Amino acid sequence: MEKRIHRPLLGCIADDFTGASDLANNLVRAGMRTIQSIGVPADSQTLNTDAIVISLKSRTISSHEAIKQSLQAYEWLKAQGVEQFYFKYCSTFDSTPQGNIGPVTEALMDAIYGEGKGFTIVCPAFPEAKRTIFNGHLFVGNELLSESGMRNHPLTPMTDANLVRVMQAQTQRIVGLVNYASVRAGPTEIRARFHALQKEGIAIAVVDVTCSQDLGSIASAIANIPLVTAGSGLAIGLPNNWRIRGLLDLNESADILPPASGHQAVISGSCSQASNAQVLDFCQRGLPAFAIDPLADISQVNMVLQVITWAKIHLKNGPILIYATTQPDNVKLIQEKLGAIQASEYIEKILAEIARDLVQIGVRQLVIAGGETSGAIVQALGIKQMTIGPQIDPGVPWMSASSPCCQDETIHVALKSGNFGSIDFFTKSFTQISNLHHD
Repeated sequence: MEKRIHRPLLGCIADDFTGASDLANNLVRAGMRTIQSIGVPADSQTLNTDAIVISLKSRTISSHEAIKQSLQAYEWLKAQGVEQFYFKYCSTFDSTPQGNIGPVTEALMDAIYGEGKGFTIVCPAFPEAKRTIFNGHLFVGNELLSESGMRNHPLTPMTDANLVRVMQAQTQRIVGLVNYASVRAGPTEIRARFHALQKEGIAIAVVDVTCSQDLGSIASAIANIPLVTAGSGLAIGLPNNWRIRGLLDLNESADILPPASGHQAVISGSCSQASNAQVLDFCQRGLPAFAIDPLADISQVNMVLQVITWAKIHLKNGPILIYATTQPDNVKLIQEKLGAIQASEYIEKILAEIARDLVQIGVRQLVIAGGETSGAIVQALGIKQMTIGPQIDPGVPWMSASSPCCQDETIHVALKSGNFGSIDFFTKSFTQISNLHHD
């Protein structure tokens, strides 16, 4: 058994904020103390934790800027002394034909192994959230990725489910496959397949996953690979690699948060099928909801002031919902009027301003739906670091943080990826945190 060390073991770079909390959630569930940082920390002091997740908002920016930010995160984590690096992207592999998953992966490989060298894997699968890979094809539930709601994503429409093909279009290195038969045979066979692929000149391997047991086998097989690229699911099995070596204790209190207080609000900017259903569920319960119309705001209507005036009336009675969530046809209409990128940035700006004002009037429990929306709001609130708490649904934990918008009070935040969560997620979240408060 190796001598016990007291420094972070795993350093993670996530390409959006909801994905970062999804990853951190799985690490905490597996007993790893985890801190989520918003952006690269300014302080170089070594953090007293087992894992660090740096949240970037790099999924849909230029590949040049995504690479720059990711390498800055890598250098900071390297200085922390971490043993393994983890590049986290969405379980639906959200990307454009140009990237940014491929370009960032290559840049990290060049930094870690040397230019053009090294080996890593691609594994967005998370069976618990109904994301599986079979013969290199990504499935969302029972549908191919290209036939799921992701085909209509406003920023990263996914029209090809073949991850080998998608990744190969984004990278100069050769991409191959470790299929389900090798994975099902266990860690030794997976490692043998890795070696065989490398002899063929393949540097990046998409790995099949059809059940949670497969993730455990893959996690064991990649124990000695310096760079892993994956969704959040693979993280569940990684802590055991350090536990076997005696470098990590099972921390059963890794998800303890301070008690929650204050008003409750949901802000939803996601237009995914899951978020549309969650908004509808909240409204059908007769709970107060305010729909943002970005086109109305063009005509000089002060939407933020309207929302806050409305919120002050309803917050005292329980949770409220403010949403820009809408159906694909409406998204297209808004994009035609404003432009796709402009529409997204415009809505994010409005929702971020609303969130800041809500916190200033006493909201201390905030559920945010949508990766881009979460990034904009967390940055607007000036949050630098979050402590990961208990899971609400697979991939979504409650977290606690401090914000300049609420002085010395703690704010509790849940960042929900658009496609995640049960239909009653918005109401269930507050029920759960209330129960935790009274335990």
